[in-house]
Amino acid sequence: MNNVFSNNVSQVEISGIRKFFNEVSKVKGAISLTLGQPDFSVPKNIKKAMARAIDEDKTGYTANGGIPELRNEISNFLHSMDINYLADEIAVTVGGSEALLCIFAAFLNSGDKVLIPTPAYPAYESCVKIFGGEEINYNLNNDFTINFETLERLINEEKPKLLVVSYPSNPTGAVLSIEEKDKLFKILKEKDIYIISDEMYSSLCYEKYYSLAQISELRNRIILVGGFSKMFSMTGLRVGYLCASKYIMDNIMKVHQYNVSCANSIAQWGAYEGLLSCASDVDKMKRHFQERKDYVYKRLKGFGMDVTLPRGAFYIFPSIARFSMTSEEFCHRLLYEGKVAVVPGSAFGTGGEGFIRISYSYSLEVLKEGLDRMEEWINTLNLN
Repeated sequence: MNNVFSNNVSQVEISGIRKFFNEVSKVKGAISLTLGQPDFSVPKNIKKAMARAIDEDKTGYTANGGIPELRNEISNFLHSMDINYLADEIAVTVGGSEALLCIFAAFLNSGDKVLIPTPAYPAYESCVKIFGGEEINYNLNNDFTINFETLERLINEEKPKLLVVSYPSNPTGAVLSIEEKDKLFKILKEKDIYIISDEMYSSLCYEKYYSLAQISELRNRIILVGGFSKMFSMTGLRVGYLCASKYIMDNIMKVHQYNVSCANSIAQWGAYEGLLSCASDVDKMKRHFQERKDYVYKRLKGFGMDVTLPRGAFYIFPSIARFSMTSEEFCHRLLYEGKVAVVPGSAFGTGGEGFIRISYSYSLEVLKEGLDRMEEWINTLNLN
C-alpha cells in the first residue's frame, strides 16, 4: 500500500544527535560526549518534594496549564530576569519539546514560512516539516552571531509567519548580546511576524542575560519556551513551560490539552520546590559547567582547533574545516578509530557542516580522557 504515512512525517529523519549516541554502544570502550544531559543528580529538595507529592496522593490530573503554584513561581522567576508574564499566561508542558510542537501546531498552515537559524537545534526544522510549513534558514556569522543583513532581507522577501531565536544556543553556546537584542528589536518592531524564543538554557548563561522577551513592545508577538531539564538536571522528568499573551495562549492550549492533558503532576511539584529552594544547587552546577567550558576550550585550542568560546549552555562547536572531511566522516572516524563520540555539525542544519558539537555536560575526568583520545587521533592524521 502506497502513502501509508503522512508525507510530512515521512520527510522527517531521526535526530543526528541520537544517531551518534546510539552508535557508541557498537564501539567497545568508546567515550560519548554527545548528549545534552547534566551529570548531576536531581537536587535533594526536589526529590523530597516529589516523594511527598506521591505520599499525599497528588497523582491525578492537574489543570491543563499546570498547577497554579508552579505557574506563579515561574512568573516570579522570570520577573527576576526582567521578563514579565502572569501565571495565566504560562502553561506547564511535557518538556520544552512538547511546548515547541504545540506552538508550531497552533500557528502553521501548509506552506507557512518559518525563519530558523542555522546551525540550530534540529527539532525546529522537523516540527515545521511535520505541520507542512516551509523552513527558511538564516545564516549566522563565523562567530555564531546573527547576520542581520541576511535576516532582514529574508524577512522582507519571504514574509515569514514565524521567526525562531534560541539563546543560549544549542549547539554553539552563543548568547544574545545587548547589541544584538537592540538590532533585532529595530528590525522586528514594525514587522508582522511572531517570534519563538527558545530559552531552555537560560540558567546556564555565563554573562549578563538578555532576551527579546524583556522588550515590552514585542510582548504580544513573542512565545517564550523554557524548562527545568537543564536547570535542575531533571531531563527525564519532562517539565517545561511556554509563555505568551492570552490570545496566543488560548490557541496553543487547544493543542496542548488534546496532546497530553497536562504535564506529570509529581514532576510539577518537584519543579515548584526547585524554584523555591534550589538556587544554590543551580549555582553549583553552573560553576562546574563553567570550569569544564574553560578546560575544553583551552584543550581544543591547544591542539590546533579553530573554536569560538561558548558563553552559555554546555556545548562547544569547533570547526573541522582544516581536516578536509565532512562532519559525518570526521565523527565516524573519530568514533571508530579514536574511540570518542561527538555529534557532526550537519545534524544541526546546513550551517553546521564543517563543525562538530562536543557536550561538556560530563565530568572533568571523562572530558580529559575523551580529549586525550581526540588529540591522539588527530595527531595520526596526515594533514599535509
